[in-house]
Amino acid sequence: MSDLKPEQLQFRQAMSQLAAAVNIVTTDGPHGRLGITVSAVCSVTDSPPTVLVCVNQRSAAHDVFASNGVVAINVLASEQTDLARHFSGATNVPMQERFAWDIWEENAPAPTLRDARVALVGRIRDSLSQGTHSVMFVEIDAIRIRDGAEGLVYYDRGFHRVSELTAI
Repeated sequence: MSDLKPEQLQFRQAMSQLAAAVNIVTTDGPHGRLGITVSAVCSVTDSPPTVLVCVNQRSAAHDVFASNGVVAINVLASEQTDLARHFSGATNVPMQERFAWDIWEENAPAPTLRDARVALVGRIRDSLSQGTHSVMFVEIDAIRIRDGAEGLVYYDRGFHRVSELTAI
């Protein structure tokens, strides 16, 4: 039985209909190395280049991100669904093992996936608390784009490939 109120359940159902890019957000530093799967990432401004990332305050990752202050936002390509599941915790693969795989570029302040569709690396410049989550504003220092890769979105509680889009 769910402890959620009817309006919370209705809101969650409505948000499941909002397609969102799938990202693995990572950090590394004195407070640890970790990553989580996140769909709540959004562009804020290009001057300076800034995105927001929403992280549940009850998540063990929350304080590690905030304390390290540096993050990488790895926008996943369609063939990276398994990684999304691993970093969501759905597969119970230990965090240390996830970072032992030969898929990471190590020359950035936070781990970036070698084959990410897009990798953004930056510093948390500000954070606001809203309900159960923190909205972290990340000023981007480095950008890497992999052309030609199909995108991955989370929609209707499942992963979906995004290939060529047709304008209407």
